[in-house]
Amino acid sequence: MTYPAATIIFLILVGLVLILGFTAGRWKGADMANIEEWGLGGRSFGTIISWFLLGGDIYTAYTFIAIPALMFGAGALGFFAVPYTLVIYPILYVVFPRFWKIAQTHGYLTGPEFVRGRYGNRWLALAIGVTGIVATMPYIALQLVGMQVVIGALGIPGYLPLIIAFAVLAGFTYTAGLRAPAMISIVKDLLIYLTVIVAVIVIPIQLGGFGHIFAAVDPKKLILAAPPAGSAGAYAGYGSLALGSAMALFLYPHMMTGILSSGGPRILRRNAALLPAYTIMLGLLALLGFMTLAAGVKTMPQFATGFKTFGNSFAVPALFINAFPSWFVGVAFAAIAIGALVPAAIMAIASANIFTRDIYSQFVNKSAETTVAKLFAIFMIVAAVFFIVVIPTSYAVQLQLLGGMWVIQTFPAIVYSLFTRFFNGWALLIGWAAGIITATWLVALNHFTGSIWPFHILGYTIPCYIAVATVILNTIVAAALSLVLNAVASDRAQDQTTSADYA
Repeated sequence: MTYPAATIIFLILVGLVLILGFTAGRWKGADMANIEEWGLGGRSFGTIISWFLLGGDIYTAYTFIAIPALMFGAGALGFFAVPYTLVIYPILYVVFPRFWKIAQTHGYLTGPEFVRGRYGNRWLALAIGVTGIVATMPYIALQLVGMQVVIGALGIPGYLPLIIAFAVLAGFTYTAGLRAPAMISIVKDLLIYLTVIVAVIVIPIQLGGFGHIFAAVDPKKLILAAPPAGSAGAYAGYGSLALGSAMALFLYPHMMTGILSSGGPRILRRNAALLPAYTIMLGLLALLGFMTLAAGVKTMPQFATGFKTFGNSFAVPALFINAFPSWFVGVAFAAIAIGALVPAAIMAIASANIFTRDIYSQFVNKSAETTVAKLFAIFMIVAAVFFIVVIPTSYAVQLQLLGGMWVIQTFPAIVYSLFTRFFNGWALLIGWAAGIITATWLVALNHFTGSIWPFHILGYTIPCYIAVATVILNTIVAAALSLVLNAVASDRAQDQTTSADYA
């Protein structure tokens, strides 16, 4: 089926946002030949811009599609995203104002650059940087999945609209840098808030209220299953999934870029207090999965057949088409599509910053940094489109699953190093390798379909998010080897930072 009014509204809103992206380069008269201006917005964003930008980083198109889809398919387990996003803000408040101060003092653009300055070890920085880039690639691809779902829902055939949208994205990313997604994120978040607020008011009224919605959901989906004897059951899996996701989130390159683009530590602390407003939105958004079940969307032939290639990801688009007039469907779908453009641009820019500062400049040539960064950002966007067009979407999902488990292995080298110089750089590199290899092995044993592994300890089974278990292993290995290496080959003299930087 096609929806002409929705399609027209969708194209107008997305087109206006893309035009806005090209004008962003003139914002505050920035010099786009300077990599700090292009890649970090000059470290000048205030509280409001940072709030929208960080919110755009965290709450993406894939979030809008995937969390309700998980609630729709798996039930209460999908609600892990709510406590997870509550845990991240204390981490932001405590850890990253210190990171911002050190990065600003020494001119660091990336997390790996800080690690190299802290330990004088470019191979450790290379490992951290490559991990971030590899983890980000499928993440960008999954933003395209969110856009592809709504384009398909509108009945627009083929990949051409997706390719055109991301070609334009590549263009304004090249010319305007981080200022483009910063400006667009304001429009994106306002549209998403509008969509969610309207949805949680209108749809429950149509379905007879929240009581009827919850009554229509299988009781097994409303709560986590009680643990069997001798096991922590789903409770441990749920809790570790929330904790591990929170530990990993701000280590992604795009999140660190969003943090470093802010105007200072006070702005980050304010945002740690203000950003939980997005968590309220996320809780309401997750309930759309249950609303889809209550609406019986899956049993409607036009939806059951038209969306089958997207699996449970059809839940939110089908619910909106069923519940809203066509023009508002266009607004809602535009919010989701723009929610793909913002994080995709930031991810590409963040990866380009890492490639330029931590790979190209260290191992190839230190000249033409900004040009190299711009070209690598284009490469990341093109590669993500290649993922979606050529490679089955399930591969991108599997790689993104691994991405979270890989990127958390950078936690000891980055976060611990902000508070202690106990660790040795080579020990951290070996710990990183142990975590990466073990995480990949366990996910492979799960056939790349699950992130929870049942660990058997003294006759008791503890299902745990693989990322949490492997970063613990990573830390133990790094700590044990640091005791030895600090005694025989200390690298503390190579630390470029000073104790005053951490005050």
